[in-house]
Amino acid sequence: MATQANTFDAIVVGSGPSGGWAAKELCDHGLKTLVLERGRPVEHIKDYPTANLAPWELEHRGTLPVDVTKRNPIVSRCYAFDESTEHFFVKDDEHPYIQEKPFDWIRGYQVGGRSLIWGRACQRWSDFEFTAPERFGYGIDWPIRYKDVAPWYAHVEKFIGVCGGKDGIKNLPDGEYLPPFGMNCVEKEIQKTISESYSDRFMVEGRWAHLTQPQPIHIEQGRQRCVARNLCTRGCPFGAYFSSNSSTLPWAQKTGNLTIRPHSVVHSVIYDEAKGRARGVRVIDAVTKEATEYFARIIFLNASCLNTNLILLNSKSNRFPEGLGNDNGLLGKYILFHNYRGLVSATFEGFEDKYYYGRRPAIPIIANYRNVDKQDTDYVGGFLTFLVGSRGQGDIKGLHEYVGPAYKEAMSEPGPWQVFSFMQGEVVPREENHVRLSLDKTDAWGIPLLITSVDYSENEDKMVKDYLEQTSEMLEKAGCTSITTTDTKQAPGLDIHEMGGVRMGRDPKTSLLNEWNQLHHCKNVFVTDGACMTSTGNQSPTIFYMTLSARAANYAVEEMKRRNL
Repeated sequence: MATQANTFDAIVVGSGPSGGWAAKELCDHGLKTLVLERGRPVEHIKDYPTANLAPWELEHRGTLPVDVTKRNPIVSRCYAFDESTEHFFVKDDEHPYIQEKPFDWIRGYQVGGRSLIWGRACQRWSDFEFTAPERFGYGIDWPIRYKDVAPWYAHVEKFIGVCGGKDGIKNLPDGEYLPPFGMNCVEKEIQKTISESYSDRFMVEGRWAHLTQPQPIHIEQGRQRCVARNLCTRGCPFGAYFSSNSSTLPWAQKTGNLTIRPHSVVHSVIYDEAKGRARGVRVIDAVTKEATEYFARIIFLNASCLNTNLILLNSKSNRFPEGLGNDNGLLGKYILFHNYRGLVSATFEGFEDKYYYGRRPAIPIIANYRNVDKQDTDYVGGFLTFLVGSRGQGDIKGLHEYVGPAYKEAMSEPGPWQVFSFMQGEVVPREENHVRLSLDKTDAWGIPLLITSVDYSENEDKMVKDYLEQTSEMLEKAGCTSITTTDTKQAPGLDIHEMGGVRMGRDPKTSLLNEWNQLHHCKNVFVTDGACMTSTGNQSPTIFYMTLSARAANYAVEEMKRRNL
């Protein structure tokens, strides 16, 4: 029985980047909105316990004790998981899942979700990414194009604050950017060589969600300029990088329309057979295990990709015995990720009289140059290249002990310039890459465990090989020495860019969502997190999720006004 206290205009499941944006837009339009977060409450500044600690103020100087890494072999592989950040990550034994094939599922269950620990890269998609799967025959066509999302990219960029350069690259569209951090001398030298050596390769400032020059809208949010500490994953007390906690959720709270309920594990979406629409969600309290139902006219699923898949698969009814909206049997299939396996490092001689300021939290990128206008390799898809130049500590190799005056003096002088690069590659959609529910194992809240069955294909292997060869060639041309290439062979998932399973498309026979991120067969349910992705592109996806969330939320409001929802 629906009670007034449990009834809202809208429900948003998840409080991370996309959920925060859905909540902000819905609240701005006057909708009483309930945000359900399965994790604990986290308040901006107040709940960042390590944000201002020096290394010597951490018990193990930032390193995780051996017993912690032994208990957490999956999350311990994440680059951002250490003594100063472990409170923002899900521990392996607390939320188990079943790996049919190796898959590192890195999660953050708290208010703000992974917006507190994300990488913050913010490149826009272009029409090349929207059309590539159909043009080159490795996927279905997206139901939208760049023109459909460009205004919403701008809307999001202006609010969250994104720094970067305007470069005029056709497959890396410019946006509404704050001034970039700037490249250091070695990066500029490599940029110059690439520009002189290749007509189709462009090394540019990366686009990052950092306030280099706060605008009035950011000051109104209570956020301040980035001071280049590069301690972002501890939680930023300045609000200098975007997170739901520092930006969208407090903004929504000010409207008086937002209710946040933490410790709320969403079990399923409740489907009204008579009305042919969803009427609410069933929630298990994470602490008491008590079940509660909440009701609303529209529901946004932003639980993060795999959890959104899990919720929909578990939302069974007479009408949808295989999961909500799953008439075609494709729910949970075509799971995607980004290919991060390639690494290249090198030494750059010279510029020993030069250094740089601060610990810049942003690095340059080389825009994708593969398979843009036409397929020019023996694989499909493209890759973005991240590339950074830096100087480490002085020469300590000859020292017998890493203590004492000689060690301190060696550390006080910078060593040679080092160059480090890694790839972010597109992965082809394959039906066999899927998630499904366990038939006999459940979690602590009685919900079926998720089974992950995701792997690389030969296409990704070929892309890694090409990235390693091409990046080595570019660095060699720039004068780098001691070039080392690595294929990490890391499991899918460690990229933390899981996507798909509830993909968008034009045809209900081959997709789950329409061009407005609505379920084809249940129009008042919207999916705007990574689960909606039809293909991966090569750009970092989080700002795309935020863009789709803002666009879909505004569409939902208009449809409600027309009484279509």
